[in-house]
Amino acid sequence: MPHLLLLFILSASAICAEKAAPVSVSMFFDNIHHYQALADSKTYPRFKETQWTDIADNILLMQRDNGGWASNWDPLRVIPPEEISVHQDRKAAKDTTFDNRSTYTHMLYLSEVYKRTAEERFRAGAEKALQFILDAQYENGGWPHSYPQKEGYLSRITIMDDVMVGVLSALRKVCSEESSVSFLDDALRLRAEKAWQCGHRCLLDLQVRVDGMPTVWAGQYDERTLEPAAGRSFELPGLVSLESATVVHYLMKEAPQTEETVYAVECAIDWFKKSQLNGLRIDRIDCEPVQYKYRVSRKDVVAVPDPEAPPLWARFYEIGTNRPFMANRDGTKVYSIEELEHERRSGYAWYGTGPALLLEEYASWKKPQTICSEARECVEN
Repeated sequence: MPHLLLLFILSASAICAEKAAPVSVSMFFDNIHHYQALADSKTYPRFKETQWTDIADNILLMQRDNGGWASNWDPLRVIPPEEISVHQDRKAAKDTTFDNRSTYTHMLYLSEVYKRTAEERFRAGAEKALQFILDAQYENGGWPHSYPQKEGYLSRITIMDDVMVGVLSALRKVCSEESSVSFLDDALRLRAEKAWQCGHRCLLDLQVRVDGMPTVWAGQYDERTLEPAAGRSFELPGLVSLESATVVHYLMKEAPQTEETVYAVECAIDWFKKSQLNGLRIDRIDCEPVQYKYRVSRKDVVAVPDPEAPPLWARFYEIGTNRPFMANRDGTKVYSIEELEHERRSGYAWYGTGPALLLEEYASWKKPQTICSEARECVEN
């Protein structure tokens, strides 16, 4: 009987979806990727992107009582009826997080669905999520990896997985009267505006200086001292390229173009240009499946010298030396991918080409900018 009921739910929802325009679910890519890796499957019943009220009801079901969400689940997954009570019983859990682009994305999705339906439950869920986001912010403006959990790196102010930038970008939408979150009352919108201002100030302050010159951002920071700190055991303190590229994109495209913002962008771009790696290609090759705690690995990763390869950036760079580095799960720092154990070598993006897209964006952004004299000095030196 549960299977027949599940089939009925899918069929009825699909009929309604034919007349509906999709609400983008691209914001959930990270959560979906991790869920599918944990399940080692992509072949389970899922709602279509056009079935946005069903997806939004999934999101409400998974929302915790404090307003946030856990990570690593698929909002499009059709939850079997017999499983619903399990999630209802976990409403009081404190496993809420911004990790893997969680919580602020769910708030924005619920807001868009409320805008389309005017159904109160979606508005209530979105407002509850915004309250959670505001409550989670530190007085210095930063946001932690997770809230209210405090163990280990969970309390660190976090750049990794776009925590700071993701929340700030969401708050910019909240503060816009033209966005899908325009239903907020004036008092809550004012709180969101003040939170954004404080958070943006913090983000600019976190840009790491080496020998007095701004570079890019670290992955995590101590929430009290604002010094770069470790995240997970293999995420040692260091400059991070991928998430710093997202920070710079945010500063160019969404932040007010003040002299200070322009200076931060120019110095970061200079770092990206100086830190690119040439003549190296990263290949993923087939190997025998290996079952690890969080996934099954069917690939290995090798670094291949290749003078024709496009520029690469390491995920981590030492602060001071700017030397690329990696680490095993036991925290041992290494300087080549061959020194990594297979579990970390195949299970983490240690190199990437993403900053190349940022440099292309920068070329277009720079044309209308008037670079302050301090920024010119940063680039020229």
